[in-house]
Amino acid sequence: MWYFLIDQQIVDTAQYRALQRQAALTEVELFNEPYQNWYVFSVEKDNYKAFIDHLDLSGLTYDLRPARPTRDELLDTMR
Repeated sequence: MWYFLIDQQIVDTAQYRALQRQAALTEVELFNEPYQNWYVFSVEKDNYKAFIDHLDLSGLTYDLRPARPTRDELLDTMR
């Protein structure tokens, strides 16, 4: 399983729905200001290439992780 982290602010509704259809699981990590919220898309290895292609063609930036980051790890990246 691969975990794609995408800043919620850069994704519109249509893009979000398209990504949801391709992911095995979609989670939203909510943070209070001044931090942004994150989408965490869990993608199986078989769908990895198609998911990356979709992100790249859409022009969305992402962070890729081999393990699901904890809430504290997400916070550390924003500090």
